[in-house]
Amino acid sequence: MARADRDRLTDLLRRLVGTESINPSLSPGAPGEGAIGDLIAAECSAVGLETRRDEVVPTRHNVVARLRGRRPGRRLLLNGHIDTVAVTGMQDPFSGATRGDRLYGRGAYDMKGSLAAMLEAARLVTHTGLAAGELVLAFVIDEEYQSLGTTDLVGRETADAAVVTEPTGLEVCIAHKGFVWARIETKGRAAHGSRYDEGDDAIVRMGHVLAAIDRLEREVLPRRPHPLLGRASVHASTIAGGLGLSTFPDRCLVEVERRTLPGERDEEIAAELNRVLEDAARVSPRLIGRVEVLLTRPAYEIDPGAPVVRALVESIRVVHGHAPRLIGEFPWFDAALLGAAGIPTVMFGPSGAGAHAAEEWVDLPSVVTCAEVLADLTVRFCGSAP
Repeated sequence: MARADRDRLTDLLRRLVGTESINPSLSPGAPGEGAIGDLIAAECSAVGLETRRDEVVPTRHNVVARLRGRRPGRRLLLNGHIDTVAVTGMQDPFSGATRGDRLYGRGAYDMKGSLAAMLEAARLVTHTGLAAGELVLAFVIDEEYQSLGTTDLVGRETADAAVVTEPTGLEVCIAHKGFVWARIETKGRAAHGSRYDEGDDAIVRMGHVLAAIDRLEREVLPRRPHPLLGRASVHASTIAGGLGLSTFPDRCLVEVERRTLPGERDEEIAAELNRVLEDAARVSPRLIGRVEVLLTRPAYEIDPGAPVVRALVESIRVVHGHAPRLIGEFPWFDAALLGAAGIPTVMFGPSGAGAHAAEEWVDLPSVVTCAEVLADLTVRFCGSAP
């Protein structure tokens, strides 16, 4: 396999970072992924890949490209998201400036360095030819908000395995957490602040719920750790209530995030949060409340002995000269959606820092290594017998 060209990769990454792709669902009025999709589609076509644009929602498209081998074999999917978060507090967020081995800018680490590595890997494989199987590159929208891109993708594409190229510091990530977002409401009775005999304070009632959430976090969830992900967690994220200083509040709302582990089911978490209300009601018998689940995303893990994991570990050992660690990551990723669609999925990407932060950078040598590993993995996995 030919070696990746650092200068070409750096130039490509600088152009990717210089193309604003802030998610418009997070920042109304932002340009979205259109321009970067155009750039990526042009790069894919220049490499010689079959390329198409899939409209996910109006004006927002995934870019999907493929390279077919000379004979049948396994299909490998490489997945990366093309949207970013906003640039609040950043100086020159689209400059792609380099200092030493670091390239700076919004999305450099999360995850345009990975996108550049995917494109360079495809170029390397195209240069030598793919003897067997098929490589599919998916550049998806909206991962930073509702993952509409990968949700659409799994309705159109399947594969024998996938790599989500989120940055992992060149380690192999085989597990990540999920989450449940929920809203808890307590009810009271509005009355003039002087009429303690008529009013019922919904905010005070919520105080007992918050105490029960604290007990769940401190006393219950630490009992069930995961070997790679640690324990589950819960926290109160937002709170609202009250009508005015001289009025008993008739309603209080708390939004809660419960981070989940592989194997935990949505219905179990909903039941757990309802038990929080029951615990609070034992302390405050007049409490009336309800739980509403707003959004869920599953946790994910893959068997460390899965063929794609073994092949990736071997590719890293051959290219990078050492065996990587098998790790877990705490955030949620699109890997769970691919896994739920029956595609064994692992995560692997370059090094850096500053995801969603005011200073963001990616390590250029690790982007080069990532490209070479993905190219070696493509040949190794696609050409292997199922």
